[in-house]
Amino acid sequence: MTSTLNSGSPAPSINVQHWLRGDPLSNFQLGKIYILDFFSTTCEPCGPALARLAQLQEKYSDIEVELIGVAAGEKAATADKARARVRHWLTKWLPHSNIRIAFDYSGEMAKHWLLASLTFHVPQAFVVDRDGSIAFIGHPDSLEDVLVKVIDGSWCASAEAKNAEKERIAEGEIDAAKYALYGRIWAATKIEDWKTALSAIEEGVNLFPDDISWRQSHVGTLMREMRDMEAGWIALGQFARTAIERNSEEWLLTAMQQLFYPYDYSGLLAERLSMGKELSERILRLYPQQGSRLRFHSYTMIAFYYHESGDNDRAVDLIEQALTFVDEESLPDVKKQKLKAQLLSALAEYKGEQV
Repeated sequence: MTSTLNSGSPAPSINVQHWLRGDPLSNFQLGKIYILDFFSTTCEPCGPALARLAQLQEKYSDIEVELIGVAAGEKAATADKARARVRHWLTKWLPHSNIRIAFDYSGEMAKHWLLASLTFHVPQAFVVDRDGSIAFIGHPDSLEDVLVKVIDGSWCASAEAKNAEKERIAEGEIDAAKYALYGRIWAATKIEDWKTALSAIEEGVNLFPDDISWRQSHVGTLMREMRDMEAGWIALGQFARTAIERNSEEWLLTAMQQLFYPYDYSGLLAERLSMGKELSERILRLYPQQGSRLRFHSYTMIAFYYHESGDNDRAVDLIEQALTFVDEESLPDVKKQKLKAQLLSALAEYKGEQV
């Protein structure tokens, strides 16, 4: 899949079902610069990004720069429900702004703007230059610097613009390959065709070796869905060896989580504990190098391994250390109390006390 909407391309038309704020706009006016910001109410960064762009428009309003917010991928049972959700969201993030807000439930804007530019995430901004062509495609946070150069006419021909576009397209092609595989996996999963799903997942493992989620899916599909413990154990062993070679806490801990997921390990008890021991020791050796990371999650998992292997004294020691880490971390009080309650429950279990 290739990007067909790039910097320099003519801007597609504005084809929306409703204008939630501002007067309808059917065509871009030559001589003006437009910023189209695609957003979703379920996207955490989208609200702050749109609010910052509204401030940016106000800054440049006297030189014909206009912001248009576009809700083009809102998921709901009906268009009316999706539209109501967007209206409610706007009252939170743009309570006093009257920038144009477009709503499209048909998928046309997503197709001709987002998918055509290999965009699979929001927020995403498109800058339409004075001649009606695309000047920039990228994250809204980049616009503070880019917009000044678009306004003075220095952006489009610059090496900076060419490099940014090259990087965007390369990242988009990677995302497109991932989403094509996700589509195959989703379709196969829906009909429980685990062989086809596994084939697509294995492609993902090979194509994206640095993406840990493909390894997780590989092990989970074999062990949980296909109940092929022999092949699943081989996959988990490969995952663990890669984690050890990378010497990455994230990979090591994720391998541990797979190892102690409630799969049917009845025929692999000794091998499971042996692998757990090596992974645990590797993770613990990393901590002096890691500084003040949130270590209580890792210690909780490692403590579970020691409990499973019969060394409850070591498990208790690790949980007590994890409690200390929670106390030292700057966390909301509700979250801190919830974590402490979970750790105290584990501590009581490992001590053989009433939970």
